[in-house]
Amino acid sequence: MTAVTTEELRGLFLFEALTDEQLRWLADRGQSRTYDTGAPVYVEGQPSEHLYVLLDGGLRMSRLVGGEDVVISETTHRGAYAGAVRAYVGDAAEPYGNSVVATAPSRFFQLPAADFAELMRTFFPMAVHLLDGLYIGVRNSEATVRQREHLAQLGTLSANLAHELNNPAAAAVRATGQLRGRVAGMRRKLAVIAEGGVDPRTIHRLVELQEQAVERAARGRPPMTPVEEADREDEVTDLLDGFGVPESYQLAPVFTAAGLDVEWLREICAQGDPTGPLRWLADTLETEALMDEIEDATGRISTLVAAVKQYSYVDTASHQEIDVHVGMDSTVVMLGSKLQGVQVVRDYDRSLPKVLAYGAELNQVWTNLIDNAADAIGGTGTLTLRTALDADSLLVEISDDGPGIPPEVQPRVFDAFFTTKAPGHGSGLGLDNARRIVVGRHGGTLDFVTGDSGTTFQVRLPLVRPKG
Repeated sequence: MTAVTTEELRGLFLFEALTDEQLRWLADRGQSRTYDTGAPVYVEGQPSEHLYVLLDGGLRMSRLVGGEDVVISETTHRGAYAGAVRAYVGDAAEPYGNSVVATAPSRFFQLPAADFAELMRTFFPMAVHLLDGLYIGVRNSEATVRQREHLAQLGTLSANLAHELNNPAAAAVRATGQLRGRVAGMRRKLAVIAEGGVDPRTIHRLVELQEQAVERAARGRPPMTPVEEADREDEVTDLLDGFGVPESYQLAPVFTAAGLDVEWLREICAQGDPTGPLRWLADTLETEALMDEIEDATGRISTLVAAVKQYSYVDTASHQEIDVHVGMDSTVVMLGSKLQGVQVVRDYDRSLPKVLAYGAELNQVWTNLIDNAADAIGGTGTLTLRTALDADSLLVEISDDGPGIPPEVQPRVFDAFFTTKAPGHGSGLGLDNARRIVVGRHGGTLDFVTGDSGTTFQVRLPLVRPKG
């Protein structure tokens, strides 16, 4: 360690306005200390004993978040400072809130925290009070707004999910009520059979017809326009009327929806009185259709629940190798209500390798970017999700065909608390949080390109995280 001259201190922006007396005071109490590349200057959690000011070289500042060392900043700017920056407010033994390592052979001006506190209180007492109040106010305000942002995002996702769950749930309830009525009718028919009121040969024939009808319905029918379907119903109705089947207008839609052809129905009608067999078939086909509807509705609910689990990474490690396509698709499902009028185009490179990441946090990024894209196109337009390999990174692009970002807004897109949305519709923290997650948590980049034909946000995630 060596002494530092007042002239060298005067060349630092932090001290350039100090008087000669103040600079001599600093030079007498501080000293220069050198560090090799990769050497720790100080470690988070240790008592904050010194203020460090970069004289030459470079530094990287990081914090431990969830057991992961997250880079906050990296600079070679002469005069950058770190360490006991708030020693003047009281307890000099307060732990360091971050860690700093040298990114090159570096030299720092090292000033004991107690001396830094004395400097501030002696020469700048008013500034101490102002800075302390400002720091606490900003910290509390930012914490409150960030919490509200997370709650607002959770509310948006919950509202979308409730809307998506309501439709299949209502369909399942409706189909179950109708099925109960069909089952009650079948019980009455079984009671008649049990009393011996139906010839066994007739029962055997009905069962055969039932199986044939179900098999034909399972094959599906070719797509028909509404006009073609109406013509087919009229044809079936005329056929049944010709054989004297009562209420043929109620049976015809059932047989048409099941895809039963007219000739097969004609063969049944020609074998004797068709009224009983046709009603039996209609009940069977409606029962099958209702069970299909219930299966489809509950399947959609199961799909939504699976999407929620994929989105939140429930029952999985927070940091693991993930397929980004799964998270993007589950996010689209979660935002399904908001994207109802939007055409979602997926241009995925399915051959991409998995990436080591915090899946739930990346899903927050996809949520912010997709939600912003939906707002940009006003709920109608095209949203394109694209993935590709870009050198040693996995590239994710989320594009909209909206009007683009105005030139005067572009420099502030990632600024915290900046928003172009109406009051109450955005906190301005969505893209700031997205950038923190992509850059700070994953060592990637988040950029955008924009123009009159739309905006594309580009997320690059390194396939191999750099060491150190």
